[in-house]
Amino acid sequence: MNRFLPGSAMGRLISTLCLLLTAAFAFAQSPATSQIVVLHLDDTIQPVSEQYMERGIDQAARTHSDALLIDLNTPGGLLDTTRSMVSKILASPVPVIVYIAPAGSRAGSAGFFLLEAADIAAMAPATNAGASHPVVEGGTLDPIMKQKLENDTTAFLRSFASRRNRNTDAAQDAVMNSKSYTEREALHLHLIDLVAPNDRALLDTIDGRTVTRFDGTTVILHTRAAALTQVEPTLREEILGRMMDPNLAVLILVLGGLLIYLEFNSPGTIIPGALGTLLLLVALFSLNLLPVRYTAVVLLIAAFILLLLEAKFPSHGVLAGSGVIALVFGTLTLVDGPIPEMRVRLSTAIACGVAFGLITLFLVRIAILARKNKVVTGPQALLGATGVAQQPLAPSGQVLVHGELWQAESNAPVNPGEPVRVQAVRGLTLLVERIPAAHSPLD
Repeated sequence: MNRFLPGSAMGRLISTLCLLLTAAFAFAQSPATSQIVVLHLDDTIQPVSEQYMERGIDQAARTHSDALLIDLNTPGGLLDTTRSMVSKILASPVPVIVYIAPAGSRAGSAGFFLLEAADIAAMAPATNAGASHPVVEGGTLDPIMKQKLENDTTAFLRSFASRRNRNTDAAQDAVMNSKSYTEREALHLHLIDLVAPNDRALLDTIDGRTVTRFDGTTVILHTRAAALTQVEPTLREEILGRMMDPNLAVLILVLGGLLIYLEFNSPGTIIPGALGTLLLLVALFSLNLLPVRYTAVVLLIAAFILLLLEAKFPSHGVLAGSGVIALVFGTLTLVDGPIPEMRVRLSTAIACGVAFGLITLFLVRIAILARKNKVVTGPQALLGATGVAQQPLAPSGQVLVHGELWQAESNAPVNPGEPVRVQAVRGLTLLVERIPAAHSPLD
């Protein structure tokens, strides 16, 4: 029996094996599906935003993603944080795409710097960017300091906008003259690379495009039909993001202060003091992340002192009114934010100032009146009380005072049934005097 395959069968087997090997080799050489990490910055630019973006860049680098896409919608924010975020974008190991979206969004103030720093800058229809003039809320700068700040900010913008081959003159206009551009104007002025209606259309359009990174290297983008990995804010980032609202921070600060005062007013209750301390620490942590004006802190301290003085030395409301006014101005100017979204609203300042002032004043008055009131417990509460002799007092015997029998002494004889008044308390013995019948009050 022939133990070998016929020649024709052997040929078919070899052909099949070759086909399988060729398919396996082609599969191994075919590129894997590209991946894009997506962030959503839909808030003011502040330290929490920087932490979120840094986490997205790290994830994109760790997963070897083709690019990082930042969907941006911001009114602006802190200049120091903006500088740090721009540095991270420029140093990102993967290309960064900043996309102002959806329709109706904006990249105001600090957001314009992030847009110009990106490898690919894009905007959705009906969006705008710009109005990036630096604002100092702490007071009016003299002309030289104002010029220094403007020159420093525009030089910072030119340092990376020119490397991105973008229109530096138009970019400077957004800083020096607070110019703001629609998506069509920004595209025409070469401030952005393209306009796209959504994320997927944007990624399909830039597929195959070669971008020059900030370090001079070139990268070909593979973004068509890419898998999008959404990076959601962590619980910590969500909480801190909420706490970055100065209005919420002021409300928590006022509530914490009231609870702590309640603890001092009624020692031993524990819960108001513990909860107030916790709220106060949370508020201070939030304010530490925000630009706080220390003159406002002095106003808040002065307001509290004025309210205490009004309760101690009544001035027909003059001290209290001054305290409430100082409280309102202190809370209104507490946060030195560069944009309205990072400042305390007038309604919040008035509500907190007036409510805190009135409640504090009410509690202080109650405390002082309580200290002035006559003692109504213990032996001292018997002073001036009236009673009835139960035995002859010559000079000692028993009397009935407030429904209780007490051993009493009198300097003058007192017959049973006659009224007496307590003059002093000596240990467990009352020193009493007889009340004449014409002036005898009922006990």
